[in-house]
Amino acid sequence: VVLMYLQCAHRLPLRVFNPKGKLFSKRRVYGAEAPSQNLTFMQRVVQSAPPSVVPYLQLLRVDRPIGTYLLFWPCTWSLVAATPPEAMVDMRYLFLFGIGSFVMRGAGCVVNDLWDHKLDKLVERTKNRPLASGALSKKQAVALLASQLLIGLAVLLQFNWFAVAVGVCSLPLVFIYPSAKRWTNWPQCVLGLTFNWGAFMGFAALHGYLDYSIVLPMYLAGLNWTLHYDTIYAHQDRIDDLKAGIKSTARTLGDNTQLWSIFFSSATIGLLGLSGYNAGLALPFYAGLTAGASHLAWQIKTLDIDNPKDCGAKFRSNKTFGFIIFCAFLFGKYL
Repeated sequence: VVLMYLQCAHRLPLRVFNPKGKLFSKRRVYGAEAPSQNLTFMQRVVQSAPPSVVPYLQLLRVDRPIGTYLLFWPCTWSLVAATPPEAMVDMRYLFLFGIGSFVMRGAGCVVNDLWDHKLDKLVERTKNRPLASGALSKKQAVALLASQLLIGLAVLLQFNWFAVAVGVCSLPLVFIYPSAKRWTNWPQCVLGLTFNWGAFMGFAALHGYLDYSIVLPMYLAGLNWTLHYDTIYAHQDRIDDLKAGIKSTARTLGDNTQLWSIFFSSATIGLLGLSGYNAGLALPFYAGLTAGASHLAWQIKTLDIDNPKDCGAKFRSNKTFGFIIFCAFLFGKYL
């Protein structure tokens, strides 16, 4: 919410970086020149940092916060579902989940780029990422990863020991996911298992145990949501992925993507409904869930899988879906 406000209220001066630390009149955005007026607020924040810091921020995808949103929202759904009706949602936990989502998403990006820096050179959209372009070395990336994991551990230790154990169980998935595109046509499934771990974390942090009748449908809903949005995302690179031998659901599903997205989205809404029902949420939850379903229907109906810009825009719009579902859980709990 703070970032959305700042995007509307502020405009920062632009500083532009290339791998050799020189300044240019235009900023290179992972292989494409973008006029300064088209930069987002976070891209401006990154480019206004000292030139030596910029590649580290780009490696963490600070200029592309959508991944943090997608990691954060399932944590909030679970936390609200776990909160007793007579109590307010714990803002401290919301803050910790926000910091944890930012840090662990950054760590995941570093792991991904360490695995994929050679493949990234073959894809137009990713060839200027810091490791692929040589702006950072592997040693520098590993040091950054270590710092992110330490911060993530510090955040995790603020919770009870059961939640700490649940959080640690997600680490194998974090390190396995980057390799998935080499051995399965469904790497987005592995991503979904990783990105929606927050469905367990919110409940575990608040209660020190898991009510599987609530969190398991929520987790599976998040998995299907990820299959929907990350298949759309992968269509941006479908042609380059084919040349590089990178597997994805975009390549697997091809022209049937929209039909499969209907299935994924329907499963997402149905499973969220089951989770909310088991949590005893009131009717306003289902009104919010209907609004979320309408948003997914709009994505599918207007999607052009052959237009990378449209795929990128539809993918990023899922931060709105996550917010709608968060509001649905809130309304169902307190209205």
